Amino acid sequence: MVQNTIVKILLAPISFLYGIGISIRNFLYRNGLLKGITFNVPVISVGNLSIGGTGKTPHIEYLIRLLKDYIEVATLSRGYQRKTKGYLEIKPNFNAEQAGDEPLQYARKFQDVLVTVGEDRSYAIPKLMQNHPETQAILLDDAFQHLSVNPGLNILLTEYEKPFTKDYLLPSGRLREWRSSYERANVIVISKCPHNLTEEGKEKMIQEIKPFPHQKIFFSRYNYGYPYYMFNWSQRFQINKDWDVLVICAIANTDYLLNNLKPLVNSVKVLAFEDHHYFKAYDIGRLKETFDKIDSPKKVILTTEKDAMRLELHRQYLIENKIPIMVLPVEVSFLFGEGGRFNDLIKNFLLNFKA
Repeated sequence: MVQNTIVKILLAPISFLYGIGISIRNFLYRNGLLKGITFNVPVISVGNLSIGGTGKTPHIEYLIRLLKDYIEVATLSRGYQRKTKGYLEIKPNFNAEQAGDEPLQYARKFQDVLVTVGEDRSYAIPKLMQNHPETQAILLDDAFQHLSVNPGLNILLTEYEKPFTKDYLLPSGRLREWRSSYERANVIVISKCPHNLTEEGKEKMIQEIKPFPHQKIFFSRYNYGYPYYMFNWSQRFQINKDWDVLVICAIANTDYLLNNLKPLVNSVKVLAFEDHHYFKAYDIGRLKETFDKIDSPKKVILTTEKDAMRLELHRQYLIENKIPIMVLPVEVSFLFGEGGRFNDLIKNFLLNFKA
């Protein structure tokens, strides 16, 4: 704890300089010296102030499920750490290096939805509409900082245990912008809440966030489903108390996952990597070695859906060496019976949208 504090103090001058740069950029946009583009199609942005871990992907999927049976919805992501460039429409047969892990996950799970990537959102949106004029709404993934696009609805996520109000600018903290930037949000979702969050806990968090009058605030949690075999989605299993689990993951924060998993199984070991890490042959060899050393008749490897996209690059080795990786699916739900209110907010935005 003391060491972390010292590191933050040492990095504070760099954070201050970084913050000055962010302030200048935001000032230019705020005063019209740089202009964000407004489009004649409804654009919903889902993002955060931090560098990750707030649950953007499950919340995008929630919106896809909410809308896809009623309108033509598309997603647009940067495609973080993909090896391709420019605007690209993602197909289910792509791999993570072509698409990025999260867009590939969308394309695999929602094959009737248009999934696209593009570093420059202000270019990618017109390209998307040119290719698919039937599109009725676009979901922007991780675009809160992309002021070159003016979304019609700006959704900001912040994690319950690590809200932006208690964080600092990079590199001493995890914030990509000053805390005050949350004013741009129309909706704030407190994500990864404990399942037993009380009304008192809810009100305390609202007081912590201090939403503006124009902002609506919601609380969400994760619901984990039955794990499935990575190479056969139809093979599903129920988590059992006698399982000994090895978790391999490269996500921004493992705490919420592990806190939910540990009470359900006998033991948990973790191989954790930095967010979006592309697993090397060495990592997979280490995975096999660690798994082989677990002395249990009921041992299993679990990973997240996002990590499975990157682990699949080692498909041949995993199958040849009979390494049984199961994927733990997750969906978002809203606490305090407010899922309907959130859904209505989204639907009313779309119904009342004017180009």
